[in-house]
Amino acid sequence: MTQTLHVCRYCDGLITEPEDAVPVAYEHGNSGPGWTVWAHREHAHLVQPDEAPIRILARVLVAKLTSPDAEWRKDS
Repeated sequence: MTQTLHVCRYCDGLITEPEDAVPVAYEHGNSGPGWTVWAHREHAHLVQPDEAPIRILARVLVAKLTSPDAEWRKDS
């Protein structure tokens, strides 16, 4: 029987004890199923959300608001 190995999102260390693995998030996949994000039990409260999607969303919103064709510019 093979054991599933998990990597801690906080410290990038291998989680060797199955009872020490705590699921902290679920990331969707672009083409297929996603995956569960794991952390050590003592690191679970330290895991922060991934900053990349927030940064991308901020860039999209800034581009929409500063565009010459923005909706708020058409009203004036």
